[in-house]
Amino acid sequence: MVSALRRVDPRRTPGGPAVTAPGRQERRELPIGRRVAQLRVRRGMSQQVFADRIGKSKSWVDKVERGVRNLDRLSVIHTISGVLGVAPDLLVGRRTRQATVTEVAAAVERVREALVCYDTPADCVADLDRQLAYAYTAYRHAQHPQVLRMLPDLLTAARHASTVDVLVGAYRLAAHLLVKLGEPDLAWLAADRAMTTAGGDPRRTAVAVLPLAQALRAQRRGRLALAVTTTALRHLDPARSPDLPPEHAALAGTLLLEAALAAASHGDASTADNLADQATDRARRCPDRDGFGTTTVNLARALAATILGEHALAVAIHQPATRTDGWHRLPAEHRAAHLIDMSRAYLTIGDHRAAARVLVTADQIAPAETRIRPAARAALIAVLRAGPTPADLARLATTIGLTSGST
Repeated sequence: MVSALRRVDPRRTPGGPAVTAPGRQERRELPIGRRVAQLRVRRGMSQQVFADRIGKSKSWVDKVERGVRNLDRLSVIHTISGVLGVAPDLLVGRRTRQATVTEVAAAVERVREALVCYDTPADCVADLDRQLAYAYTAYRHAQHPQVLRMLPDLLTAARHASTVDVLVGAYRLAAHLLVKLGEPDLAWLAADRAMTTAGGDPRRTAVAVLPLAQALRAQRRGRLALAVTTTALRHLDPARSPDLPPEHAALAGTLLLEAALAAASHGDASTADNLADQATDRARRCPDRDGFGTTTVNLARALAATILGEHALAVAIHQPATRTDGWHRLPAEHRAAHLIDMSRAYLTIGDHRAAARVLVTADQIAPAETRIRPAARAALIAVLRAGPTPADLARLATTIGLTSGST
């Protein structure tokens, strides 16, 4: 797997003792095909169901699991790891050192420098479209330190490229990641650049609005987030046509969900429900396309309920949504981020162990989500302080360098 992160002994975590669950070390020493088979069986999938989910034949799966066929293409490994709900490094049998908070802060500064620099000549970057697509793949798999390392060069090169979509995409990716890393002001700058670059094109504007609304919500400006999302939606689909092209319909549905979260963030439960209902209707007409579908809508409903303080309702929506096929098809980044959000709901209703459990599961799906995001670290600290700490969460906290006395 392509990664600039230094590899360490898989039996140990950085600066600490081994924290693998019983049998996990043995699984990582198995051939990759055997690991795929074990993970598939643990998730209750037959070879045929698994093959359907990854877009391969049952014969292909059988050959991989028996070691007759090599599994060495990065794109296929990412697809399989997403379906199995594990990080790619776990699938291929190696762990990478997680970047420290200090390293992430330094990487964010390099992104900041790239965003505010206009005169630096760009080196010729071959196949910029492919590099941007790879960066998005890394983001969906929550390889956030890797994306941070790529972003400065991507932003500089994209600024000198003639393809508007590439520049919008680079700014959008930067904004999404910066929101996660607790930098909403810098994210707003990147998203605003994407909006300006979009030049009024309805599709490009809709794409750029998504991280802009997220940045505004992070700045506690929910009304503005609602205004920009609904305006972009009117431009993308002015007649609310049922015959909208599938890719536009999925984008419109995602805008509706972001608008619903924006409404919830300033306490407008009625508008949030109405927008989520509209998104549900669209999900029925364009199921599971471009990350949008019924499961995505339900996850957004759960998050909106949490934002509105309706934590029991959030948990009631969350639990069945995470048992669906659609849940397992979502990117690792999305699933782990949702679980981190739901830890707050569990903690508020007094289910301390469930809060710990979803955080540990999030770490298993996408370690960078729990280990470098400020929101995740805050959730971990809250659970540590709430009561007796389950052993697996205590190990995770130790790995990250947190204790019950952390501030």
